[in-house]
This record gives sequence, structure tokens and C-alpha cells, in this order.
Amino acid sequence: MQLATHVRVAHNHLHLLVCIRTAASTMLAQWTMSDTAKFGRLATALLRVPVPWVFVLTYLAGVGIEAAFHKGQLFPNSELLTLVGAVIFIAGAGLAAWGWLIFWRARTTRVPGQSSTTLVTSGPYRLMRNPMYVGLSVAYIGEAAILHQIVPVLLLPLTIVYLNQVVIPVEEERLHSVFGAEYKRYQNDVRRWL
Repeated sequence: MQLATHVRVAHNHLHLLVCIRTAASTMLAQWTMSDTAKFGRLATALLRVPVPWVFVLTYLAGVGIEAAFHKGQLFPNSELLTLVGAVIFIAGAGLAAWGWLIFWRARTTRVPGQSSTTLVTSGPYRLMRNPMYVGLSVAYIGEAAILHQIVPVLLLPLTIVYLNQVVIPVEEERLHSVFGAEYKRYQNDVRRWL
């Protein structure tokens, strides 16, 4: 009975991945061949999955691994862990939303890999260059605490490495090409993460 449930869940996750891939491919169809040549085929292909979905997919992979190999929750009767997780989740989601809202108000892109029209340096961007990614990471940890799950947290560093090695370098290259010395000064003054 449990095997059938795991197979159904895996099938649903696979279906979700196919839907995400189709939507992302459509969304980024405007990328030109020069983008592919400049940033590499692998980086361009990886950027087709929106960053929030990378967090979701990593988390779901962790949930699947935990369900398959670990029976039971981490500290199953801890209401304190749930409460702390909720506070952490709200703080992270709030930071990510604040960063997104500032980009929206500046009428600049919120899609990794697309060229920005405005260099945003206000709000949380005074303290860190990537508050949306920091917020998503914090919310991810909060979600794991709410649900008392450990394996998704163990997979979070993979997402951070992906952001640092694939997504952020492409974004920074685009920002350098659009804003030049102004972005270089901002980059020297403000840390990438915290």
C-alpha cells in the first residue's frame, strides 16, 4: 500500500516537472542565440526554470527522499519548532516579497537572465544584492521547521550552489553590461548574500 502511494506521489511530481518545464520554455522563448553563446548552453537551459521553482523542486526532492527512507518527523511533538518555523517562514517570505515589490515599483525585470532597466539599490538592496534569494532560502528553512523535516534542509546547499554558480553570474554579467561602473561600485559596497 505504501509503495503505491509513493509511486502516485512520484508520478504527480513528474507531471509537475513537465508542466513547469513547458511553461518555463514558453516564458523564455525570447532568448536569442547570442545569449546561448555568451552564457553557455547549460546555463541557458538551467535558467529556464524560474528560481522560486528551483527552491520548490529541491524541497519536494527532499520530501520524497525523506518519505522513502526516514519514517517519522524530526521532533514530532514539538509545537515550539512549528511556531519558530512559522516565524522564520514569514520573515523569509516577507523579505523575498519586499525585494520583488521594489523591483516591480522600479518597473525592472524580475526574471533572472533578462537585462534590468533600473539598478535597484534601496530597501533590502542596501544590505544585500540578492534579498529575494536570501528570503526564499530563509522561508525554505522555515517551511522545513513547520513540517518537522530535515532532508529538505540538507538539500538546500545544492540550491545555493546553483544560484552562486549559474544564476547570479549571469545576472551580474547582464548588470555589468547595462550599468557598467555604477554596478561595479554597488557590487564593491554591498555583499552578494548577507
